[in-house]
Amino acid sequence: QAIENQLKICGYKNNVDVVALYLARQGLRSIPGLSQFRRLRYLWINNNKIQDLTFLIKNYYLTELYLNNNKLTDISGALKHLCSLQILFLHNNELKKLGKTVTELKGMISLQTLNLFQNPLAYDPDYRLYVIYFLPSVQLLDRKLVTQRERESALHLYNPKRAWVVQSIAFGKRVDTSLGTTVGSSRCTQPARRPIMPSGHEFGNNTNKVPFEHPEDAVLVRAMTRSLMEFSSVDWNKVATCQERRPRNKAEEPLEKLTVQFR
Repeated sequence: QAIENQLKICGYKNNVDVVALYLARQGLRSIPGLSQFRRLRYLWINNNKIQDLTFLIKNYYLTELYLNNNKLTDISGALKHLCSLQILFLHNNELKKLGKTVTELKGMISLQTLNLFQNPLAYDPDYRLYVIYFLPSVQLLDRKLVTQRERESALHLYNPKRAWVVQSIAFGKRVDTSLGTTVGSSRCTQPARRPIMPSGHEFGNNTNKVPFEHPEDAVLVRAMTRSLMEFSSVDWNKVATCQERRPRNKAEEPLEKLTVQFR
C-alpha cells in the first residue's frame, strides 16, 4: 500500500518509469520486493523497522540508498551487487561486525558518501581507519571529510610495506660510465671474470660470427655496451614539512640518500 501511494503521488504510470521511491517513516517491518522497478536509482527506506534487505536483489541501478534508522543487524549478501551506489546511509542500525560489513561494500567502486555511525561496529578503536583503507573511494565518512593524513595513517596501519614504498621517492637517470667505475659515493661491483672476446667477433656483423667460449660471456659483453642506470631514493618520513621548519632555528641535518647502480 505504501508503494502504491507513492506511485500515485508521483504520477508514475509504468514501473519502468520509476527512478525514485520514498518509503521513509511508514512503520515498515519488511518489503515484499522492488524487482519490478528495474531503473530505480534513488530509494528512501529510512526510519522504519526493516531487518532484511533481500528485496533489493534486482535493483542494480541504485545510486543513492538511505537505510538509516532501521533494525539491520547484518547486510551480508544484500548490497554487494550495487556497484553503481554513490551514497549509502546505514547509520543508527544494529550492525556489529565491521569486517563483514566492509567486505560487503568493497565492490562499490563509486561509493563516495557513507554513514555507519551509531552502530556497534563504530565503537571499534580503529574503525575509521579500517573503513578508509578498505573503501578507498569513500570521500565523506560519517559526515566528515576523509583527509590525506587519515589515508596515510590507514596505509601505515594496514599495509606498512606499501607505506614505506609510497613514502620514498626515486630519481632515475642514465650514467655515461663503464661498469665498475665509482660515481659519486656509490660503488658498482666488478665482475668476477672478464669475458674472453673471440677474434673476429663484432656486434652487428652478420657474416663473421664466432661463438664465445662461455655463453655468459656473451651476455656480459652485451650488458657492457649499455649505459649504466643510477637510482637514488630518499625517505620522505624524515623530511620536515613547511609548518615544521618555520619554528626551528637550528640547521637541519642532511638527509641520507641511497644510490644504486645497475645495468
